[in-house]
Amino acid sequence: MSSEDADESSKTEDPSQKRIEDARKRGDVAKSPEVVVWFMLGGTGAVLAMMGPWTSANLMQQLKVVMANADQYDLGSGSFGTLMTALAQGILGTALIPMSVLTAIAVIANLIQHRPLVSVTPLVPKFSKISPLTGLQRLFSRDSVVNLGKGLIKIAIVASVMLYVFWPETDRLETMISADPSVMLQIAQELVLKVFWAAVAIMTVIAIADFAYQRSRWWTKHKMTLQEVRDEFKQMEGDPKIKGRVRQIRMERARKRMMTKVPTASVIIANPTHYAVALKYDRSMPAPLVVAKGVDDLALRIRSIGEEHNVPVVENPPLARALYASVEVDQIIPEEHFKAVAQVIGYVMRLRARRGWRSTSVATK
Repeated sequence: MSSEDADESSKTEDPSQKRIEDARKRGDVAKSPEVVVWFMLGGTGAVLAMMGPWTSANLMQQLKVVMANADQYDLGSGSFGTLMTALAQGILGTALIPMSVLTAIAVIANLIQHRPLVSVTPLVPKFSKISPLTGLQRLFSRDSVVNLGKGLIKIAIVASVMLYVFWPETDRLETMISADPSVMLQIAQELVLKVFWAAVAIMTVIAIADFAYQRSRWWTKHKMTLQEVRDEFKQMEGDPKIKGRVRQIRMERARKRMMTKVPTASVIIANPTHYAVALKYDRSMPAPLVVAKGVDDLALRIRSIGEEHNVPVVENPPLARALYASVEVDQIIPEEHFKAVAQVIGYVMRLRARRGWRSTSVATK
C-alpha cells in the first residue's frame, strides 16, 4: 500500500462545511477538464452549423478580392501591405462573433461545475511546485496514471473517429483539390461537422465518467480523520476567554435593548432596593407582559428610568421576587400570579382615574 493510499484510509469522516469552504477559498474545487472539452466541442459544432455558411460567405468575399487581382499586386509595394491589412481585419471581424460565443461557452462550462470563484492562492509561489522529489511523487501518483490513461484513450478515440469519418470520403477529398473554392469550403464544413458531432457523442460518455471520478477524488481528498474532526471542533469552540467576552457583549446588548422598553411599561413592581419587574398591559393583551427585570443596581436603574417617564412604581416585595424568579423578559406572567398582578394594575388604574399618576412610589401588601 502506498503512502497516499494509507493516508486516505485513515480519513474515515466526511469533510465538514468549514473544510469545504476553506478549500474553495484556496481555489480547490471539484471540476473536470473533460466537461470543458465537451462544451467546447459541442459549442464549436453548433457555431459551425449555425454560422458556418455566413462565415464562409464572408471569408470567400474577402479572398475573392485577392484571388481575382493577384497579378496586380507587387509584393514589395505599399498597396500590397494595405491589402493584407484590410484582409486580416476582415477575417478577424468575421471570426470575432464565433470566438466570443466560444469564450462564453468556456466560462459557462466552469460555472456549471462550481459556483463563481476568485482566488489568488493558486498563483502564490510554492517550493513544492519546483521540488524534484515532489514532482516525481506527482508523476507516479494515482491521478497522473489516470490522466495518462485518459489521454491515451482520447487519442485513440480521435484517431478512430477521424478514420471512420474520412475513410468513406476519400473520393470527395481528392476532388477538393480541383474544386471551386466555394464548393471546397462547403465540403470541408460538412466533413468537419461530422467529426465534431462524432467526437461530441464520444466525449459525452467520457465527460460524465470523468466528472464523477473527479468529484469522488475531490471528496475523498478532503475527508477527515477523527483527530482532525476533534481539532476543528475545538478550534470552532474557541478560547474560553473569548467565549466569555462574547457572552458578556451579548448580555450588555440585551440589557440595553431591555432598558429601552422600560418607558413603555404600565407598572413597575419592586422590592425597595433589590428587585424590579416592569410589566406592560393593555386590554388587547391576554395577560401582562414582562418587558424588563433586574436585581440590585439594575433594579435601581429600572426604577429610575420608570420614574423619569412617569411609570408607576409599586413596592410589593413578595410579588417582585416571585415574578423575577418565575418569568423571563418578553414573556407573559404565569397564571398563578394573575390575581396578584391584576390587583396591582387595578390599583394603579384607579389612582390614575382619580388624580392622574405622578412619579411616586406606592407600597402595597
